[in-house]
Amino acid sequence: MPDRGKHIRSQFDAALNSLRNDVLMMSSLTERLLDNAIQGLLRRDSDLCNLSIADDEDVDILEKQIDKIGIEIILRFQPVASDLRQVISAMKVSNNLERIADQAVLIARRAKKLNKCPSLREVSFVEPIYREALSIFRDSLRAFVDGDSDLALELKPRDRHLDEIHTAFANTVTERIIADPAQVPSYLNIIFIARALERIGDHATNIAEDAFWQERAEDIRHTFGAVRDE
Repeated sequence: MPDRGKHIRSQFDAALNSLRNDVLMMSSLTERLLDNAIQGLLRRDSDLCNLSIADDEDVDILEKQIDKIGIEIILRFQPVASDLRQVISAMKVSNNLERIADQAVLIARRAKKLNKCPSLREVSFVEPIYREALSIFRDSLRAFVDGDSDLALELKPRDRHLDEIHTAFANTVTERIIADPAQVPSYLNIIFIARALERIGDHATNIAEDAFWQERAEDIRHTFGAVRDE
């Protein structure tokens, strides 16, 4: 006679793997969307910006799909303890991925405006902020996928460093605005892009917090420097 418990466990594991695979697909698409937005900015290529904007719909669809599957798993299997945390954390990660994608779309839209104007060297100053935000984003996903709570814990200080880079950048561009008021619209677009990258770091840190909670059942939000959420 077949073991019903093992059969149900097998079904749960398959459903959970499907859920996590969707999160991985969503993270890959979100990173591509972000890369296209930034490359569209740095290369002054509005076609790449348009690709980024178009891909956002697929990210939104995946978020809804992940939420739907997650709820179905909870209702069908009624998981508890670590199993439940895995389901809930996957749903929370997808929400932060969707918000990162939204910030990337903001970057793409601002980049398209900049591409219509004379080139400004200050645009290149955005790249170090992007590299830092991207590194935090990638490591937050690695912490989630690998269950690496130690890596997750490292990302809050790195996000604070990103905040410092962003603040220094904003101060520099503000000085440029004072010196060259004719370029105010372009400088403001650059400031909004840098701000979007700083927000991406915040959402990536949220993912790291969810990864930590998934593994250790401990909520580290609002500790060692709060991570903002909107």
